[in-house]
Formats: sequence, structure tokens, C-alpha cells
Amino acid sequence: MNNGTVKFFNDSKGYGFIKDTDNDTEYFVHVTGLIDEVRENDSVTFDLKEGRKGLNAVNVKLA
Repeated sequence: MNNGTVKFFNDSKGYGFIKDTDNDTEYFVHVTGLIDEVRENDSVTFDLKEGRKGLNAVNVKLA
């Protein structure tokens, strides 16, 4: 499990970005990868899965 902060999430488009707290890397997150509903600046835990354009955050839960 990784820890991060929701940098941006667009509810109407169903995607956003999470910034990893350990290394400041940003990961794409799609609404299908969410377990809990998230908003900008929420602290979250997440796993990483290879997507079409790199690593994506999945199994995203509020921390």
C-alpha cells in the first residue's frame, strides 16, 4: 500500500491524480479505481497497477 494525497479529482469526468507522499510522484486515478469517494486534498492509501500510459492508482481508500 502506498500513501498519498488527492491533488485533483474531477467528479464529472471521473478521473484525477494522486501525489505519493514518499516520492512526490503523481499517479493517474480513474473512478473505477476508487473504493471510497475522494475529494481534493484527501489523504488516501492506494495500490499501483500498470495501465495503458503508465502506473495507475487503484484500490484507493481514505486514510
